[in-house]
Amino acid sequence: QVQLVESGGKMVQAGGSLRLSCTASGRPFSLYNMGWFRQAPGKEREFVAAIKWSGDETHYADSVKGRFTISREDAKSTVFLQMSDLKPEDTAVYLCAADRNYGVVVVTGTPAYWGQGTQVTVSS
Repeated sequence: QVQLVESGGKMVQAGGSLRLSCTASGRPFSLYNMGWFRQAPGKEREFVAAIKWSGDETHYADSVKGRFTISREDAKSTVFLQMSDLKPEDTAVYLCAADRNYGVVVVTGTPAYWGQGTQVTVSS
């Protein structure tokens, strides 16, 4: 089992920046591909960003390319999502996820392990 705990969500103004963190425990973090997803009220959960276990490959949703950056620090078992130029449409609960299969994170959006989420609210 892998336990994931997100932090860093809060209310910010449009154009602002925020960094989310997700700390893992339970299994060797370096073995897992990590992803960030988000779910806005009344909408389906959507993929935001992913980083491969090796750290040498990342993918982003078109809606966040150029504004969000995913990174990982294996020594701290933590994955980060640096968000800049935030827009009201970025408002959502952001969830961290992990899976041994990178394609599951990026393509199918059905990773095995999920955190509880952290709320990000962007005011206009």
